[in-house]
Amino acid sequence: MVCTKLDIAHVVGTINRFLSNPGREHWNVVKWILRYLHGTIDMKLCFGGDKPILVGYSDSDMTRDVDPRKSTSGYLIKFAGGVVAWQSRLQRCVALSTTQAEFIAITEACKELLWLKKFLQELGFVAIHLGKNPTFHFRSKHIDVRYHWIRDALDAKLLGLGKIYTDDNWAGMMTKALPRGKFEVCCEIAGLAVIST
Repeated sequence: MVCTKLDIAHVVGTINRFLSNPGREHWNVVKWILRYLHGTIDMKLCFGGDKPILVGYSDSDMTRDVDPRKSTSGYLIKFAGGVVAWQSRLQRCVALSTTQAEFIAITEACKELLWLKKFLQELGFVAIHLGKNPTFHFRSKHIDVRYHWIRDALDAKLLGLGKIYTDDNWAGMMTKALPRGKFEVCCEIAGLAVIST
């Protein structure tokens, strides 16, 4: 069990943009956040309910921020029944289409997923330790920065990631030689067929 508040990430990020010149409406939002926190004081992030599989979800909100016209990206990544990584932030560039905004978001999410996957593989940590130690998570991201582009893809919820075992991974035909039977199944699943003329 971890006491954290990922459920207010978006509203806190949004209100944060007005810190230099807040108005009454911004103060009302801050008071709403405090009331929400008080009302959800017993809500905790729990782990252990599911199998130890990384699953990511992403989304984007096309140009809702009227001033800079930038979209917002958001993602959640779960492991063993609990969320271990999340983000809600304004995209760095102005997306020209919903597709571009979603792609930016899914890239960020996938980068985070790859980092977490490598982290878990290399260190063998359990999800509970990862969830209880978020400062290590944020300070060590620089180790594999080149893979973080996928994070946005998952943030935009354009795809879902799940564990696929080697025997069920039909993309194996693109990376290695396979026994004939498995190769034929992969080709069939990929939509390759012999067509008589």
